[in-house]
Amino acid sequence: MRVSVCWILMACCAAGATLVHATEWPHHGRDPGGQRLAPIADVNPDSIRRLVPKWIWQSGIVGTFQATPIVVGSVMYVSLPFSHVAALDAASGRELWRYKHSRKVETPCCGPANRGVAVDGGRVFVGTVDARLVALDAETGQVLWDVEVAPQLERTEALATGMGQARVSGSSGVGIAAAPLVFDGRVIVGIAGVGYGLHLDGAREGAPVGAVIGLPGDYGGIGFMAAFDVVSGQRLWKFDTLRKPEDGGWEGDYVETTPDGVALNRDVESEQAQAPGRPDAWRYGGGSVWSASAIDPATGHLFFGVGNPSPQMDDGGRPGDNLYTSSIVAIDARSGRYLWHYQQVPHDLWGYDVASPPVLFEAQVDGQSVPALGQASKLGWFYVHDRRDGRLLWKSEAIVPQENLFARATPEGVRITPGAAGGVNWSPVALDPSRQRAYVAAMHMPMVYWLKSLPAQDDKPERPYFELTPSDEPRWGVLAAVNLARGGQLAWSARTPQPLVGGVLALASGLVFTGEGDGHLSAFDGNSGQRLWQFQCGAGVNAPPIAYRVGGKSRIAVAAGGSQIWGYPQGGAVIAFGLQD
Repeated sequence: MRVSVCWILMACCAAGATLVHATEWPHHGRDPGGQRLAPIADVNPDSIRRLVPKWIWQSGIVGTFQATPIVVGSVMYVSLPFSHVAALDAASGRELWRYKHSRKVETPCCGPANRGVAVDGGRVFVGTVDARLVALDAETGQVLWDVEVAPQLERTEALATGMGQARVSGSSGVGIAAAPLVFDGRVIVGIAGVGYGLHLDGAREGAPVGAVIGLPGDYGGIGFMAAFDVVSGQRLWKFDTLRKPEDGGWEGDYVETTPDGVALNRDVESEQAQAPGRPDAWRYGGGSVWSASAIDPATGHLFFGVGNPSPQMDDGGRPGDNLYTSSIVAIDARSGRYLWHYQQVPHDLWGYDVASPPVLFEAQVDGQSVPALGQASKLGWFYVHDRRDGRLLWKSEAIVPQENLFARATPEGVRITPGAAGGVNWSPVALDPSRQRAYVAAMHMPMVYWLKSLPAQDDKPERPYFELTPSDEPRWGVLAAVNLARGGQLAWSARTPQPLVGGVLALASGLVFTGEGDGHLSAFDGNSGQRLWQFQCGAGVNAPPIAYRVGGKSRIAVAAGGSQIWGYPQGGAVIAFGLQD
């Protein structure tokens, strides 16, 4: 089937009729559909050389900084590591107020990162690293309400002691990393951390994560999305990201290929044989929500990605497809009612979470206008679906090298790329309707998957476990322009020195911005992929840039605070750029 695309200008969100004020950045993805396209013309390929810092705000908190700032009126709201929140004057960077979050757990399961707040009706909402949802007064920062979204799971670092491993930077638990979304009096948020897998620190300072360990056992939990009343904080609905037995079960159909036909190398007979003895495996099955959701305001349909099953990499105790893990899921935002899902990787053994937020747009298929959803996958493809029913329309050319996508771990180690790092990790894409392109930030970081065993101890027999380590070889990033009018051909692909994890901003003028872990924020020509401008921010730029206008002046802003898990230098700054007067 030949697919062509026609576009509506950015005067309104292509996901629905909701207008977005041209001066603001009011949502995580700027518009409810997450296109991350700002209607700014004066910062363009001709003027970009005059782009300079206008203000720098130092938070004083050094840690993995992945937040998308939100700009409403003349105020910028930014979530800081460990779920603190600050309000800044968007014109000057002057701090207006700060909320200091008091954690209920000393060490969060999933690190300090928080990817943003939601602002609506004079309230600021933040999901916290200890799985709470807090509403703040937008003018003062005072707490309006504070509710528990999920109770904490028992942490599992002790299981690493038999491996001679040192520090553990992540494990099972419950937290909230994704920015909330507000719709029709509801603030909607998902939990993360329930997919069991130990993250072990690198052997040296500044190195990426040393290993991810998958052990057999019932260690995880059940992920979910939930909606809360914006005024009272009362929970209105809850949608579990694992399909329960009464809804058909998480085992699914034991498929042997992905929905688009790639062989999964599954031992289906073995899985089916063990299934009667594991009827409750779904209760520990994972399904974290790591990134922001998108919504179609016209229909009230909510779209989000779901993480890998638990235990990570080890499938000895979780027979079946493990629905809805490693899937795109659509539900009704008003009720939480299930609509559809598309499982990119059934029975995931590799950590191929659906991590990057979905983006909504309008397409033409066989001469008919079709509401579409795009998602940049860890597998290295950009998928495009009919968002009414999840039907796959097409997927792009491969954005990064692909090898042994679905190979099983071995005692000798098997090299897989993209692997769990991505492809496209959690980084949001930007989409420019007028140029019929989606701009995707990706990473080439091959991983080695090992099958190992813990020695017998006391009354415990020898136990197998899985280990995932970065391959000792060059790694790099890719910024790619996916041609949406030609069924996913790459219009261009630009290689960057550092793997790209953070996100993309597009301007209506034709510029595309993204950052690298070495501290550089760069601007590229959206038509050609040529790098036109670069600035050293002093810490890793591993957060998505935004754009807004204040006092008649255009600004590009980004959080510069690096990332521990990738080994990038950390800091605590927000930097705003503008054209030199």
